[in-house]
Amino acid sequence: MTTARGSAASRSSKPERSPEVTREGIRAKHRIVVPFDDNRLLAHLLGEYDSHLALIESRLGIEAHAHGNVVTLTGPQPACEIGREVLNAIYDRVRKGESVTAGDIDGLIRHARSGAPRNDGTAQIRTRRRIVTARTPMQSAYIRALDRHDLVFGVGPAGTGKTYLAVAQAASYLERGLVERIVLSRPAVEAGERLGFLPGDMREKVDPYLRPLYDALYDVLPPEKVERDLETGIIEIAPLAFMRGRTLAHSFVILDEAQNTTSMQMKMFLTRHGEGSRMVVTGDPTQIDLPPGQKSGLDEAVRLLEGVDGIDVTHFTGADVVRSELVARIVAAYDGAADSSGLDAGVASTLARGQSRTE
Repeated sequence: MTTARGSAASRSSKPERSPEVTREGIRAKHRIVVPFDDNRLLAHLLGEYDSHLALIESRLGIEAHAHGNVVTLTGPQPACEIGREVLNAIYDRVRKGESVTAGDIDGLIRHARSGAPRNDGTAQIRTRRRIVTARTPMQSAYIRALDRHDLVFGVGPAGTGKTYLAVAQAASYLERGLVERIVLSRPAVEAGERLGFLPGDMREKVDPYLRPLYDALYDVLPPEKVERDLETGIIEIAPLAFMRGRTLAHSFVILDEAQNTTSMQMKMFLTRHGEGSRMVVTGDPTQIDLPPGQKSGLDEAVRLLEGVDGIDVTHFTGADVVRSELVARIVAAYDGAADSSGLDAGVASTLARGQSRTE
């Protein structure tokens, strides 16, 4: 079916502008026509009420018009080229039967802007319940590191997907039979408040500290499988203090909130690694809740182990925040305040290494 459509961002008719303006100070207009083979997929490509096109227009500063089985992009040439790449990537996904959200489109735009080759630009994790797709180039690098290295550090601010992607990869490994169990851990450090004595059994006592890990598990695996595997011990969630003396073989082990470990705790955890296991350590060096004067084991581990064979360190920055635009602005504001007031030397060194990776 052939339909005519105006700009996704503006429905009002406008006089057609000259396709190319070359006078100094005025940006040249460029026009790209992107055709698609299967008209049946166009509704999924364009989004409900052409919402996908509207998002591309907003993010790239271009105009997008759909007519029949083609989309015409008008604007600065580099932005139109990115728009074409993003539209083709969306089409590839809907052709495979994958759903596409606004967050996915934002991720495709970030990848395209990074200049990464399209075949290498976007990594995915597949579980029985969902397909998790990287939304930034650094997330893609992180997912590939999780698949290639025995020990991976994910270091960076909140909202960058460090823990979620690690849990998704663990679930994928468990479903494919690459590991026999998942072990999730956190140091039981209170974030400023005093929780006092908690009633109940061990699981009920540590639940407040480990709730984010549960949330990620239930998002990537069917709830009934999570409950069953928790009961049988295939999925184990425990505070860091209970790791001492154990050897974790054929397991996918995740240590979350690692900035709240001491040096001795971090060394103890890392030396639990056993045959056939994968370990992931995640943390934000700007959110340390340890007592004043006590150094975080995360920065020391990154400093000592970065570059060691079999170990990868992925440094996320504020540019990788995918939780929401507001969170990205909050992280940027705090980073700016930290730059002006000074940071602990260890935290500053970790952040500096991450910044140098992105430049």
